[in-house]
Amino acid sequence: AMLRLRLLTWDVKDTLLRLRQPVGQSYAAEARAHGLQVQPEALGRSFREVYGAQSRRFPNYGHGQGLSSRQWWLDVVKQSFRLSGVQDEAALTKLAEKLYRDYCSSHNWEVLPGAAETLSRCRQLGFRMGVVSNFDSRLEVILSQCSLRHHFEFVLTSEAAGFAKPDGRIFEQALRLGRARPEQAAHIGDDYSRDYRAARAAGMHSFLLRPAGQGEGPEVPPEHVLPTLSHLLARIEK
Repeated sequence: AMLRLRLLTWDVKDTLLRLRQPVGQSYAAEARAHGLQVQPEALGRSFREVYGAQSRRFPNYGHGQGLSSRQWWLDVVKQSFRLSGVQDEAALTKLAEKLYRDYCSSHNWEVLPGAAETLSRCRQLGFRMGVVSNFDSRLEVILSQCSLRHHFEFVLTSEAAGFAKPDGRIFEQALRLGRARPEQAAHIGDDYSRDYRAARAAGMHSFLLRPAGQGEGPEVPPEHVLPTLSHLLARIEK
């Protein structure tokens, strides 16, 4: 069946970019540079706990609750270190600000295999392209630093949209920005509920990036599954 697509929207984290190393390791390395010894594993556990609690208490970076995403992240970093036993408030502030900046750069992010080639090919085929990501305002800079920004007509973050996936309103904004009707658009991402199911609920087509051997997830028609990003082209070639 011909899909007749005009617009492709993309998730970023673990779809196009991934962290070079686990958060606990990055945080521990930065702590060492400030003369503090913290175990990476302990920091990783603390981070997951704090990030989860902060996300529940202040969803979407505290949008509408008077927080900036910068403050949201500085709190998460400080709290992660506190939970791992670091008490020095002056050091915590320095660490948090340094890490907030570092996660803006290609220092901490790498492009997934096949991503740059697939994006280039999609543009050559004439698709409009945009990003739809549950991310904060640093995403533009990160994509530029990783040499991917030029592929996209727009970068829509949950912070800018005011809604986070799976909320259908972020996809509606993306369709307006991409000047496409839902049935003319497809979303590509790695998360079953936030990417695949949410885009379909908004009336779009969707493809789920699910690397082979990643364990069993919910049932998805095989023609909607991408074992690698390079598989996308066979599914959408006009």
